[in-house]
Amino acid sequence: MLELTLVQKIAVWILPVLFALTLHEFAHGWVAHKLGDPTAKLLGRVSLNPFKHVDPLGTIVLPMLLLSLGGLILGWAKPTPITWQNLRHPRRGMALVALAGPLANLIMAGIWLGIGKLGALVISQFNNSIGYLLFFMGQAGIAINCVILVLNLLPLPGLDGSKIITSLLPAKVGNFYNRLEPYAFFILLALILLPPYPPGLLGALLSPIINSLISILIWPLNLA
Repeated sequence: MLELTLVQKIAVWILPVLFALTLHEFAHGWVAHKLGDPTAKLLGRVSLNPFKHVDPLGTIVLPMLLLSLGGLILGWAKPTPITWQNLRHPRRGMALVALAGPLANLIMAGIWLGIGKLGALVISQFNNSIGYLLFFMGQAGIAINCVILVLNLLPLPGLDGSKIITSLLPAKVGNFYNRLEPYAFFILLALILLPPYPPGLLGALLSPIINSLISILIWPLNLA
């Protein structure tokens, strides 16, 4: 299989990263709207337009930097604004809205799996650049969506996993737990930058889980 240059890697990864982050946030807003909170809808965030969700640092700069360094590829979009009190059943709704993002990434991973398989078929029949592009984009799409899915299910305040846990905790305990949210970015950044690097401490901790999920997804169609 071809070895990609850095420029080729960026070209292959940019769409999967953009779609993974955009649709993750869209899913949060869409489910919140369906469950009674119009905040994201009124602010134009229930949209498939990537520019509504792009965070220059988290969506573009960080993923490309990590790609060039060979570490765990991750990033973020602008958080979708949710007014939890507007949800018809706030505690249950909080869990459902939080789960919507990772579920969207799981669905997208399946779609990219199909694209990668199509690329493999084109390569086997015609061995052309279009086939390789689809194949490598399929691999990138599976990888980035698995990373975002697993990362967001971490029980770190500010991430989806914390909101799921908060919905299950007694109110006072959940409120205390959520007070850590202002520090979540710095905790996450430290986990990314701490050795061993690459892939960083976070990558070292999450890689076995992510790789296992990727293996499960690609096994049925023998995409390798």
